[in-house]
This record gives sequence, C-alpha cells and structure tokens, in this order.
Amino acid sequence: MTPEDLFREPEHPHSGPRPRQDLDVLPQGSYFEPAAPAGYPYEETHSTYGGARYLEQHWAPASQFGTEFGSEFGTGPGAGEQPAPGHYAPTGRPPHEDPPTIELGPPIDNPPVEVHFPYPQPEPGEGPGPLFVIGDVHGYLDELLAALHQQGLIDTEGHWSAGRSRIWFLGDFTDRGPDGIGVIDLVMQLAAEAAAAGGYCRALMGNHELLFLGASRYGDEAVQSTAGTASFLAAWRLNGGQQHDLERLQPHHISWLSRLPAMALEDGHLLLHSDTTAYLEYGETIADVNDAVHALLADEGIDEWWDAFRKFTKRFAFRGQAGTMAAQELLAVYGGYRVVHGHSPIPYLTGDQPEDGTPPHVPGPYIYADELAIAMDGGVTMDGRLLVARLPLN
Repeated sequence: MTPEDLFREPEHPHSGPRPRQDLDVLPQGSYFEPAAPAGYPYEETHSTYGGARYLEQHWAPASQFGTEFGSEFGTGPGAGEQPAPGHYAPTGRPPHEDPPTIELGPPIDNPPVEVHFPYPQPEPGEGPGPLFVIGDVHGYLDELLAALHQQGLIDTEGHWSAGRSRIWFLGDFTDRGPDGIGVIDLVMQLAAEAAAAGGYCRALMGNHELLFLGASRYGDEAVQSTAGTASFLAAWRLNGGQQHDLERLQPHHISWLSRLPAMALEDGHLLLHSDTTAYLEYGETIADVNDAVHALLADEGIDEWWDAFRKFTKRFAFRGQAGTMAAQELLAVYGGYRVVHGHSPIPYLTGDQPEDGTPPHVPGPYIYADELAIAMDGGVTMDGRLLVARLPLN
C-alpha cells in the first residue's frame, strides 16, 4: 500500500487502486536494461534513503492513532477508532502544532541562470536531438545528478552537456526525499542551459506538484474528502512532505510549477505522470487538458484543487486484464502509439516487492500492457532506482 492509497475514492472502471489479488493477473511485461557505461557503476544511482525506510522510521502503525487523519487531526468520521490494517499515521508531532505555510508575496523575476554551453545553434532544417524521459525524483537530488551524468546529459559540475538533446521529466520532484527544492532548481537551470544549446529540458506536472502547491496555498483550510474532513497540508505531510522544502519554496518556484503541462506528445510517445485515465475528464485534446489544469490552478477554489489531486493520484490503469484497453483509449483520444508514465513504482506494478527488506531489483523501464505502456518510476523512494531512458525503447 502506498501513502496515496489512504485517500480512497470510488474507483474508475479502468483506474485507481486495485485489490492486491490483481497482481496474479498482470499481463506479461519486460524490462528494458541499457548497458551501463564503463566505469560508472549501477550503485551510484542506487538510493540509500528509500521511502519504505522513511515510513518505518517516521510512521507508526495507525492502530496507535485514529483512522486516516485520526486522532492527530481530530477530524472526520472515525477519529480515535481503530483503522483498517496497513494504514499508517504520522508520529513525533504533538496535535495541533502544524508547521506554518508560506505567505505568498508579490511576483518576482526569475533569478538569472548562468549558462555554460559550447554548442552551436542548429542549422536550418536540422532534425531534433535524441529524446530522454526521467521518472519520479521525489527529492533525491544526488541520485538525479548521478543518473543524468551516467547518461552524459550533464557534466561533472551539474551543467547541461547534452547538446541538442530533448529531456522530459515526468513529474513528482518533491516529497519523501531530502531535497525537493534542489531538484526543482536543477531542472529550471537545465531548462535554461538546454535552450541555449539548441535542445530543451521540460517537465510534466505530477500529483505531488498539485499537493505541494495546495499545501502552500491552502495550508490547513478544510476540504471535504471521502476520508473525512482533511486539508492539503495534512495530506502533504501524510505523503512525505518535507517542511524544509515548504520553507524554501519561493514565488518563482510556484510560478514555474503552476505552468507545467499535464501531458505531452513526443515522437509518438504520449507522456503522462499518472497511469490513470482521469486525463479524459479534462479534455479531448492535449491542449484542452493542459489548459483546463492551468485554468483550475489559476482561478478555481480548494475543492476543485482537491478533486484534481485525487484524480491524478489514481493509479494502475494499464495493468491487469483491462490495462491494454485503457492504454488504447488514451492513445486513441490524444494520439501516439505508446504511453510513457511515472507515478506507480515498478515494483508495485510487477508485484516484485521483497519481503525480507532487501531493495527491489529494477534493471530499467518496464514495458507492459501489450507493449503499449512504459513505466518509468523505478521506485527510488523504496530503495529502487531513479530511471533515465532514451526513447524509443524496443
């Protein structure tokens, strides 16, 4: 069970949390494992601060607390009652001592980014550079730097070295890991450096971006959910929110995160953060979906924000017996021949979660749903791997 699974909603026929027994009807999939460059060992991209360990150290079984937000927050039905098995609740924080949210000041200009590039601009008519996608980072800045360097996309000082390459991050930059703001700063820096070199570095909005922005904007303001009365700040904490990230969040970060697209199409690959069909509820074209999400973040209220967070937290749409049809449905509407997503860690998709506490083996991206879907979340938060892959994968 992942922390997001604590927020339960009525399931979409082809989306959302599935019972554990679905694991035995998964379609056959395969890993793509590129050869590692000589002299750059796999261990350098292996997480040493996984989410499973985070939960063990910072969360206790919810039987010691109330259900969902339970006795800590004192809200919602069932406060003080025994929770369902497998639920967790935060520890180490006295009730009613929530950390403050950030007061938003007037907009400021983005800080200047020093650009390092030895690359000429593309010649007229020259084709685009190679395409790379990057799975969920969740604050693991060191692992991200190692993985990008392994692929030759940055130099030893963390600057763009990929020429006219194209990079798409699939979302979820913050929460659970040690330096979410550092990750955001790096991606923003690489976007400027890549543009100067004739390439680009772009990013999608994940459900944790919605959650992080909601925690900053709405704080402890109550929102109605099927788990009882909750708040963005409480949900953010429950899903691994790091107070030091919230304290370092600046207006230019908020502006950048709020403008991220929800989906994109590159070289026939439909890029999404979440493996859900909920995107269909926001429009029939990619532009419509992105416009709808941006309009929601700009103008709508807390309930609409919460609804969007809940929808984009659903997962596992492309696994199981209906998975191929769900992928085909999205591709038929938005275009492309293959879905590429993050969000759901590959060990959850495959059911390969060692019970002895050893890290899961994730050799590379996972191709499944009759080869219509590629999963890119290597489970860095559970001692897995932060994945960077060049498309297409065969």
